[in-house]
Amino acid sequence: MTLKLHCFGESGHSYKAALALSMQRLDWEPVFIDFFSGETRGEEYRRDVNEMGEAPVLVDGDIHLTQSAVIQQYLSEKTGNLGGETPEESREILRWQFWDNHKLSSQAGMLRFLMNFLPEKKRPAEVIDFTRNRLKGAYQVLDAHLEPRDWIVGTGVTNADLTCCGYLYYPEPFGFDRTDWPHIDAWLTRLSEQPGWASPYDLMPRAFPPAQ
Repeated sequence: MTLKLHCFGESGHSYKAALALSMQRLDWEPVFIDFFSGETRGEEYRRDVNEMGEAPVLVDGDIHLTQSAVIQQYLSEKTGNLGGETPEESREILRWQFWDNHKLSSQAGMLRFLMNFLPEKKRPAEVIDFTRNRLKGAYQVLDAHLEPRDWIVGTGVTNADLTCCGYLYYPEPFGFDRTDWPHIDAWLTRLSEQPGWASPYDLMPRAFPPAQ
């Protein structure tokens, strides 16, 4: 049975789930969410797809799952991949997923939205500066962690890597320059060389056409 991922290309959280599906070579297809036209705020979406009004949502037969970390864990349970080799590694992956969602992706997602998807005259300069400074601290933590290792947890790719990279491959500017963070840069390069990796807009339909 083909798994369905309700998602949209601009969503870094959706990308975390799409990348897990792709790198585990699962049979899946994206179902486009028209987020920017308000679909996730509608009564039908909240009733039939996700009561939280968020993306992504994975549908596997009668199973409906929300939250990217939960989706990643479910896929690992199906395949035995990416979830850690030991209970200790599994807990460490979970630790980095929590950290990412609180410190990295939450800030990067908001900053990228404010800088790229709001009309220019409505972009709050003080909020953008504050969030950019918060993100710098998160990049420092991740870059230092990656200095002596190839992957965030263990000796191979895990859901920790697929979580923390969620917003870092996007082309839109949001104050992140890979060359400023050499260990993050090398890690992103290694990850992009793995079988099944693809960029966000190659995995999921996007709301906005690419800039000319």
